[in-house]
Amino acid sequence: MTVNRRKKLSRYRGYSTHGYGSKKKGRGAGIRGGRGMAGTGKRAQQKKPGLLKENPDYFGKYGFKRPQMYKKDDRIINIKDLPEKQEVNLTELGYSKLLSEGIPKLKYKITVSNCSKKAKEKIEKAGGQVITK
Repeated sequence: MTVNRRKKLSRYRGYSTHGYGSKKKGRGAGIRGGRGMAGTGKRAQQKKPGLLKENPDYFGKYGFKRPQMYKKDDRIINIKDLPEKQEVNLTELGYSKLLSEGIPKLKYKITVSNCSKKAKEKIEKAGGQVITK
């Protein structure tokens, strides 16, 4: 069971500084010394040469790049999106890969350049066949 707790803000009503001390300190990111990589400015000049040798990625963007699952030119289609015909040539329709989401409605005979293992299993289990080039 969840408990409805009042927010901390309501406890500071009538108290003008809300626990920050001076009124000015509560504005923006000033009390934290700035946002991001702040603090590498005027007074840090003497530290930069060593800093760059030890950590060359200090300046600029860095971080996690999400891996792309498919090539950008790949056009994919799922089993649930297949047209309701027994013989389907996905290569002629412009698709390059068949994926396994959904349940086959018919006994398909599908021609495609690439197909996932699971999609092939599902179609063959339903009595169809997949021809890959």
